[in-house]
Amino acid sequence: MSYKLAIFDMDGTILNTLDDLADSMNHSLATFGLPLKTVDEVRSYVGNGIRKAVERAVPKGLSVEQIDEVHGEFCRYYKDHCAIKTRPYDGILEVIKTLRERGILTAVVSNKAEFAVQSLCVDYFDGLFDCYVGDKEGQRRKPYPDGVLSVLDKLGIAKEDAVYIGDSDVDFETAKNSEMDVIMVGWGFRDEEFIRSKGAEFVIHKPEEILKFF
Repeated sequence: MSYKLAIFDMDGTILNTLDDLADSMNHSLATFGLPLKTVDEVRSYVGNGIRKAVERAVPKGLSVEQIDEVHGEFCRYYKDHCAIKTRPYDGILEVIKTLRERGILTAVVSNKAEFAVQSLCVDYFDGLFDCYVGDKEGQRRKPYPDGVLSVLDKLGIAKEDAVYIGDSDVDFETAKNSEMDVIMVGWGFRDEEFIRSKGAEFVIHKPEEILKFF
């Protein structure tokens, strides 16, 4: 199958954002005197948007107002610190450039806040994506298909001609809910055993393996 459009997840798929996410989470928790978290703990919290990650990180029993405060502090801090330690995964830039040279459209659909998706796409992939969509008001987060369907509509591509590429169970469900094919990667925030346990038929381990589908 040769696709016309590659839609990528961001965290754990094209960018290793984990250290900046963990640092921002711990800054936000420390601001309010709450227990800090390890990088691996933060890894397990992300995937469903910042708000959900914060809810998972704070101690049980906090009020909605207290969680709002931690969430607000995270967003403020992360906006200025989202590109400190973050880096593209080895080989992914070359793969995206090669796809574009082959005439393939490229996009990002992420549960990351819209401001961060826009900023990081410009910082690390300037000019390499035809569009990118983050978490924003009025659009349901993945695994709902809203973001993916908006990209298909904007770029005029049928779902049969597109593939979603991601690293988590959320990404797998997003592709399923969008009625699209999926390529699951094993270098991100979830390991292969976990990904396969959610229904993935195969997992790739090097970015260049993506090219065999185009």
